[in-house]
Amino acid sequence: MAQILIVDDSPTEIHVLSTILEKLGHTVITAENGEEGVAQARESQPQLILMDVVMPGMNGFQATRQLTKDAETAHIPVIIVTTKDQETDRVWGLRQGAKDYLTKPVDEAMLVEKVNSLLAG
Repeated sequence: MAQILIVDDSPTEIHVLSTILEKLGHTVITAENGEEGVAQARESQPQLILMDVVMPGMNGFQATRQLTKDAETAHIPVIIVTTKDQETDRVWGLRQGAKDYLTKPVDEAMLVEKVNSLLAG
């Protein structure tokens, strides 16, 4: 199955998302902030990234923009997973290059559907 990078500063969120993805047979790697997420994506070349927005240092919007503009990582789809549930946030996230946008708490069936769709694409 796929290697998926979760970028989130919440150990609880990482645990919840990892559990869902590992049940599907995916390998999960993690990063605790935007800078670490960008570095990890470059190094590991995961098939998919789940990106939180609200993190110390580089936020998820900035990290997503950096990843999707960089030739080394532009091919990796990013799904933003955040508590920011305003339509303007969703639009902004997609404009940074994210392929999809989910709000927390994440609906497991919705997450599985989005992940499978992007990995199949």
